[in-house]
Amino acid sequence: MTTTSPPVNTSPQKSVFQRLSQVPWTWRITLGYLSVMLLLPIAAMFFKAATVSPPEFWRIATSPIALATYDVTFTTALIAALINGVFGTLLAWVLVRYDFPLKRIVDASIDLPFALPTSVAGLTLATIYSQNGWVGSFVAPFGIKIAFTRLGVGVAMLFISLPFVVRTVQPVLTEMEKDIEEAAWCLGASQLQTFLRVVLPPLFPSILTGVALGFSRAVGEYGSTVIIASNTPFKDLIAPVLIFQRLEQYDYAGATVIGVVLLMISLVMLLAINLLQAWGKRYG
Repeated sequence: MTTTSPPVNTSPQKSVFQRLSQVPWTWRITLGYLSVMLLLPIAAMFFKAATVSPPEFWRIATSPIALATYDVTFTTALIAALINGVFGTLLAWVLVRYDFPLKRIVDASIDLPFALPTSVAGLTLATIYSQNGWVGSFVAPFGIKIAFTRLGVGVAMLFISLPFVVRTVQPVLTEMEKDIEEAAWCLGASQLQTFLRVVLPPLFPSILTGVALGFSRAVGEYGSTVIIASNTPFKDLIAPVLIFQRLEQYDYAGATVIGVVLLMISLVMLLAINLLQAWGKRYG
């Protein structure tokens, strides 16, 4: 009695290296670049934080000074991003829809925070908003102090995050046709109704994108805020400055723990903004 053996698979499964060799070279370069520039540094930070025991990690991450810096950093950055979402959209609208003298100079000055070193920006803002500065001396009689307070941190975050909203909304406004707005006016809609129901829905995803980019930039800002703030714990100390202080004390584990918490909170908030943006594209 002859038994037939099951057919032998002559084509063994491809190894991982064989599969990678079949990936287009553009994808391989992209993955390699992302791995070196993004994934490896993040993984190294998580591995460094993993050397700390869970109880110690929790103690450092939830210490009173750390919680205070989270509040100053994320709350102030979110408020600054939302304010720029309003005024950045208004500024983009003016630059696109109106012609006025020195328009090109105003348009070019929007990119100034991109080119200006953050330390120079902090020094300039601290000079202007100090009690002896142009703006600070004007509001000082009313008991308002801007520089070296949490309000000064907010001003610095507003300054460095404004271009992200303007440059994100501006191209969308440029491509929008005014015929739709004129048609709405002909149908009896007011200017406010036209903006809310005709203009705002297609602008909403780009506004959210600008707000998300501005928020991310404000959270990671260091150079300008460290100068315009007093860096006092439980007052206006931000998380990036706290990380730098831990590094100066050779507390690398503590700095890494704060950095991981900062990264995780930022990712959660950006994910929420992206989900809101996707919802706006779908139902806007």
